[in-house]
Amino acid sequence: MLENAPRVSLNGQTFAVRKTSGKQLKEVDFELDGISYRGLEQNPTTKSRWAELARSGAKVMQFLQAGKYVAVVVDEKLTHYSSRLNK
Repeated sequence: MLENAPRVSLNGQTFAVRKTSGKQLKEVDFELDGISYRGLEQNPTTKSRWAELARSGAKVMQFLQAGKYVAVVVDEKLTHYSSRLNK
């Protein structure tokens, strides 16, 4: 998604990549194992540690489920916020 592709594929399904209205961050809504998620490009202008990594050139994507952050991927390494996962 961070490679400016207009669509991403996951498990044989294709999902459209959009830009948010305010900050023009890339986002994609998708479903995995019957659960809906949103992938959201990290806003590099915030004060979080993830934003600091994004500013330094790392590829950072946040993942939300039902409006709550559940995971982050930094340069292809996944970190779950396990207490926030809703199954």
